[in-house]
Amino acid sequence: MATYLLDSSVIIDAINGKRQRDQLLVELVQQGHVLACCAINVTEVCAGMRTHEEARTFELLQSLKYYSVEWPVARLAGLLKRDYSRKGTTLAVTDVTIAAIAVYHDLILMTDNLKHYPMKELNLHTLPGS
Repeated sequence: MATYLLDSSVIIDAINGKRQRDQLLVELVQQGHVLACCAINVTEVCAGMRTHEEARTFELLQSLKYYSVEWPVARLAGLLKRDYSRKGTTLAVTDVTIAAIAVYHDLILMTDNLKHYPMKELNLHTLPGS
C-alpha cells in the first residue's frame, strides 16, 4: 500500500472528468492505496473552481488525506528552491512545497508536470502527457 500525493492538475482533471483521472484514482483506492493532498493543492484547486463545482470539489478534497506544511517541510522547500536556483533552474514556490511534502513524508507524487519536479529525491508516478 502506498500513499500518493496528487499534483493539483491531477485533482482538477479528476473533478472535471478529464483524461480518466477519476477512474485511475478510484482504482488506486480500490487497490488499497491512499490518496493525499496538501495546502497548495487546496489553494490552487479552489482558486480555479467554478460555483457549480463547489460541492464536488470539496467532497473530493475532503476525501483525501491532508498533509500540512510544517516547519521542516517549509525549510526543505526553501532549500530545494535555493539549490535549484543556484543551478540555474527556476522553480515555483508552490511546486517545491509540494515536492518537499512528498519527500519529507516519503509519498509518491502523482503528476503530469515532470518539468516542475526535477528533484532526484522525489518518488514520482508520472502520468501520460508528462
